[in-house]
Order: sequence, then C-alpha cells, then structure tokens
Amino acid sequence: MEIVLSKILAQIQQKEDKLTSELLPTTHETYQMTLFLKDMLSSIKDQVLQFGFKNEQQEIDFFKNIKPQVLGKLIYYNKVFRLETTCPVSTGKIHQCFYENQLKNLKAEYKESICNEDFYRYYRAGRIDRDHSYFRLRQINYHDGLKSGVFEIDLSFSTYYDNKIAYIIANELLYTYLIVKINPEENSDTIFLNGDTNKDISWTNSQNALIELIYALYASNSIAYGKMGIRKLALLFQVLFRTPLNDVHHAFHRMKTRSGSRTSFLDQLKTSLEEYMDKDL
Repeated sequence: MEIVLSKILAQIQQKEDKLTSELLPTTHETYQMTLFLKDMLSSIKDQVLQFGFKNEQQEIDFFKNIKPQVLGKLIYYNKVFRLETTCPVSTGKIHQCFYENQLKNLKAEYKESICNEDFYRYYRAGRIDRDHSYFRLRQINYHDGLKSGVFEIDLSFSTYYDNKIAYIIANELLYTYLIVKINPEENSDTIFLNGDTNKDISWTNSQNALIELIYALYASNSIAYGKMGIRKLALLFQVLFRTPLNDVHHAFHRMKTRSGSRTSFLDQLKTSLEEYMDKDL
C-alpha cells in the first residue's frame, strides 16, 4: 500500500479552493471541510487496515508525515467551526475579547502541554533516531508516563505520537487564524482578505524549500527593505499559500548543517531559470 502525501495535500487544497473564496473560511466552509477531512481520514484508515504497509519505513513515513497532515487539518477546521458557532457577536469589543482570550488559551496550552515534552523537542529538532518507537504501531512505551489519552486511541490506526504531531499542526494553523481575526489591519495578509486573489495559489514544493526561499528573501533585504521580521515574513507566505510552516527557525538551523549544498532549492531555481532562458536561444 502506498499513500502519497503530495496527492493528499493536493486533494485538500482543491477542496479548500472550491469552498473558500477568502482567506478566513466561513462557518459553513469550516463545517464542509470538517466532513470532507473526516471522510478522507476514514478512507485512508480502511486502506491501511486492508493492505497494511510494505515495510517499516513506509509505516514510519505514514504516521510521521501523512496521517498528521490530514488529522491536523481536521482538528483545525473543527476548532474553527466551534469557535465561530460560539462567538457571542460578530463585531465590536466583545468579539475582539473573545478571540484574544482564545489566543491566550492557545498559548497557555502550548506552554503547559506541548513545548516542555521530550517528544516535542525531538520532533522540532528533526531527529529520526527514535522514529521506530514513535511511529510504528503497538510500540508504545507506557513507562514514559504518558497522558491518559493514550488509552483512548485506536491501536490499529495510531501510534499515539501521530496524534501529537497533528495537534501541533492544528495549533499552528489556529494561531495564524486567530492573529488575523484579532488584528486583520495590522497583518501583511490583508491584501488577500477580499475576493479570491489567492484561491488558485498553492505551494507544490517541500516546506524546507519554501523556508529556504523565505530566508533568502529575508537575508537579501528584498522585501520591505529588510524591515519585515522573519516571523512576519513566514506568516505572509503561510497565508499566501495557505500552508503551515513547522518551526521555521529550527528548520533553518538544520539547513546550515546539510551535507552537500546548503541552498539546494535556490540552486535548483537557478538551474531551472537558466534552462528556461536557453529555450529561447
């Protein structure tokens, strides 16, 4: 059985483009995306249970990279749907305070339940030495003192840690959503809020490639004369391409220690451009 991440992400993007004409989805759109992703995850589960995995590496890749992307988006859209259906008003100070409190709660959850865990540091560091324990079925070590939620998972379709990554992805998407809801006029993404400017725009290369491009633009002072910080610049690209970027800072530091070229994507861009130029000669 082979489930390709790029195909899954493309299907999700197509559904988002079909439903959403603006950056921030409506209540109806979040509900429709929740149903779509729930059905997608159910279909993927049926495939896994029926065909299994060819080898250990395919299993690790599925639970580390593929399932968390689908589940993460599902959690995100369901959270947004719940927020939008419980917000007391649509405008004004109460509306503002509601989303500010949600952001505070999200930050508190991050500090109390996520950032201090060994697994979070393992994941953020891009390590692979314990992947065989974290991302294979029925390898849970209960001596680690795990939270009680571990007893509620489906052991035939979860390693427990795939759920943790999904929540990291969902919270990053929710953070961006709340920032825009609270101060849309102060965010660099306001040019995309009206109409369908970015409806057909999607990033189809890897996250690392996009992060490499962002840092190149940042280091060369190519945007806003270098006055825009790396975090805000990364947020702009996340909004533009509607894709989460997982820990830009640590990803950049991993690039600095790459074997071979440290700027592989920029090298690829240069080669592609030169080949394109040669076509007209």
